[in-house]
Amino acid sequence: MPGDLPPVPGACAPVGPDPTRPSIARVHDYSLGGKDNYEVDRRFFHDILQVAPRMREVSSMTRLWLDRVVRHLVGDVGIDQIVDLGAGLPAVTNIHEIAHQYNREARVVYVDNDPLCCTHGRALLERHAGVRYVQGDLTRPRSLLPEITGHLEPGHPMTVILSGVLHHVPDELGPAGIVRAYAEMLPPGSYFAISHYLDPTDDSAAHRLARELEHRFVDGLGSGWFRTREQIAAYFDGLELVGPGLVELGDWWPYGPALRPRSVEQRLMLGALGRIPILRTR
Repeated sequence: MPGDLPPVPGACAPVGPDPTRPSIARVHDYSLGGKDNYEVDRRFFHDILQVAPRMREVSSMTRLWLDRVVRHLVGDVGIDQIVDLGAGLPAVTNIHEIAHQYNREARVVYVDNDPLCCTHGRALLERHAGVRYVQGDLTRPRSLLPEITGHLEPGHPMTVILSGVLHHVPDELGPAGIVRAYAEMLPPGSYFAISHYLDPTDDSAAHRLARELEHRFVDGLGSGWFRTREQIAAYFDGLELVGPGLVELGDWWPYGPALRPRSVEQRLMLGALGRIPILRTR
């Protein structure tokens, strides 16, 4: 990827504080039980629940997966720099709070293109040492990364989190190429934590639900594409996958055995952790 791609008209445009249109960040906030949302966001999510009644569990499952990833990276691996792309609105427990349980000196940079998220993030999160909230477009890595790294130690391995965000990047912008561009600019030993909506083409019932949800997401939010396992796996090309690899989020280092069978909705999300090799191959 030689440079930033030109913007696609209408792609990834943030809604901001507009109370007449549902927002990706505000809908997600409501799905987690937050209060930073409007009636239009709640109506949209309740429409989703009509066809996917356990969709709230997907949001919770994603947060728990991210919790486990951050604990492993900071507590076990020793990573002390994290960039959360598409961070959204502050949550009950934020990434820096988990990281600081293991390393009080860990630095976290949150990034989002929505000015509402940035306003809330700066007010609530930047009061903590080593935490910054930056407004920027994750689809333009060569422009964004220099601004991010100004808050970090250059040349030092870091983790880039793309949790539940690349499925809001249209095919025209090449989400796999975006990840590759970041990987080309980051130090060896850096990590990528990615979760993404799945279209399970080998399961007819789950496939039908994925297609219906995609239709509703794209029609209502302007984005929210469910992609195949092969498409999601392409994000990790050139990276070393950390075991157990690309799996359903509930299968990635769970805290304990499942208490009940996984719902169809919960099977419509995959995640993995990939590492830039210490010795790069060309």
